[in-house]
Amino acid sequence: MPVHPNENRPPPEVLPAVVPRPLAYSATMVLSRGWAVFLVGVGVWTWVIWPRFAVAIWNDPRSWASGTVGDWPATGFLWVHALLIAASLAIGTTVGLLGVRAWRASRRGKR
Repeated sequence: MPVHPNENRPPPEVLPAVVPRPLAYSATMVLSRGWAVFLVGVGVWTWVIWPRFAVAIWNDPRSWASGTVGDWPATGFLWVHALLIAASLAIGTTVGLLGVRAWRASRRGKR
């Protein structure tokens, strides 16, 4: 008996049981050099772009309650962007380091 009128497959009791595998860390996985270079590039790009954006946010009058740059207290605009910048730099650094590790692992495998 079909599960859906438009579906022509055997009923579930006829299908073989598929046991899903759990996700696991594999110490033997090696990325290609191309992907390693891409990941390192993403890490470098992050460190080129986000600090420049941080300077622009710092110099924006909306970042300061008085509208004068550097005159505390800072507004939510500055704090939200500072949090986004910090998170992006952390993620970019992690991705870049993974790219370096992948590059080194791919070189080890070719010897």
